[in-house]
Amino acid sequence: MNPAPARRENDAGLQSGFTDGLPRISPGPAGVDAGAVRAFVQDVAAAGLDLHSFMLSRAGRVVAETWWWPCRAERPHLMHSLTKSFTACGIGLAVAEGRLACGDRVISFFPEFRPPAVDPWLAAMTVEDLLTMRVGHAEETSGASWRGIATSWVAEFFKIPLAHPPGTAFVYTSAASYMLSAILTKLTGETLHDYLRPRLFEPLGIVGEQWDIGPDGINPGGNGLTCKTADILKLGILHSQGGCWNGRQILPADWVAAATRPHANDYGYHWVTSPRGDYRAVGLFAQLAMVFPAQDAVLAVTAGIDGSARLLPIIYRHFPAAFKAAPLDNPAADAALVEKLAEAARPKLPAGTSSPLPATISGWTYRVAPNPQDVTALQFDFNDDRCTFRLTDAEGDHAIVMGFTAAVESRVSLPGHDLHHGYRLKDALVAASVRWRDSRTLEMTWIFAETAFRDTITCRFDAGRVTLDRAVNVNSGALSQPTLTGNLGTN
Repeated sequence: MNPAPARRENDAGLQSGFTDGLPRISPGPAGVDAGAVRAFVQDVAAAGLDLHSFMLSRAGRVVAETWWWPCRAERPHLMHSLTKSFTACGIGLAVAEGRLACGDRVISFFPEFRPPAVDPWLAAMTVEDLLTMRVGHAEETSGASWRGIATSWVAEFFKIPLAHPPGTAFVYTSAASYMLSAILTKLTGETLHDYLRPRLFEPLGIVGEQWDIGPDGINPGGNGLTCKTADILKLGILHSQGGCWNGRQILPADWVAAATRPHANDYGYHWVTSPRGDYRAVGLFAQLAMVFPAQDAVLAVTAGIDGSARLLPIIYRHFPAAFKAAPLDNPAADAALVEKLAEAARPKLPAGTSSPLPATISGWTYRVAPNPQDVTALQFDFNDDRCTFRLTDAEGDHAIVMGFTAAVESRVSLPGHDLHHGYRLKDALVAASVRWRDSRTLEMTWIFAETAFRDTITCRFDAGRVTLDRAVNVNSGALSQPTLTGNLGTN
């Protein structure tokens, strides 16, 4: 076997014309044990964890990377609460520009929302309390709980009762992050996204990112950012380098030091810290940018895993032990890792069987009994190796094309926000496949390729009747919807 080159090109990027601007090097010359990295990937698979992407860097150079189909290097991913660590960058930059101080009182920025009688605890709440999640709330406010509210989220924040004096009790809450974004917008007249673009995103070569907007015209600082795996790797590299990027000080070094040290409950300024010395930006369903500062290394992953706590033990089993003090001369191990990582990008569809039903049900409409989802009709159209599924609900008609022998990629707007952490996925990229699990059971798989979500829809046909069950791989709420029952109507 030929030895792997000491410097690699971005193979995944070359396939699509995408480049992320990061240099590459093989693991051995960078002092990374390729065998340990390979074992990490194998252990993740053995545990049945749904990793979507993986990038590993040492001294600012990428040593290993892969994307599990249908994710790709150029495709962004919804980062959930990993967004918070980008928000912290915005506050750090605003502090450096003299726009605010960590000791500033939160209520002072919003006189229009000031209640007639200000609680002394509310009056005492500071920007630092928001950063360290010590605002005094009794429980978490998740992004999902606010996404359905069309009125001001700033007003909602000031309605939340305080159970503790600010600065005393750690309670993780996305409401605190939202207020940081709101404060920055109030000070600058810009969204947090617009403020960060020339100061952070452009210097790091981050392009094509998207950030949701709340009803106040404010980016939800705790979530809603969609960007690429390379972008979160860059965020980690920037912090591992003390805020410096290509010789330019992007973030103040003292801010990076303050943000990544523990203030309460192993939590910094919107970074999770560890007694082991590493720290990480963390998003729901195991979106991670994990920095090992002593080894000058960063691990970035996106995933659809029910909690990063399931992934962290596997990470710690192999890292930072994989990082060595000197280069390694083991080209065979480097080449074996490249081959192992290449397996991930290959599409994998479960085998199916055949059914005589398409000839008798194709094009016919099933009228659906009353249900909580307000679905009124279902239809299945079969054509060669494809099936088009149509669903009608209170919002209108929805359709998706699926493949029996290969997944069909398209952008669709399908209902199901209750299964997707409250997100209404509009014009979402879906890799859709279908198979007959047995002669009367049709199984559809919708992989929302820029999110953590994968829906499985099971349809059982019996004498002019169909039942439909829809489930999702991960969610903050229910993992399935109530069964739909339809009866054959007219075509």
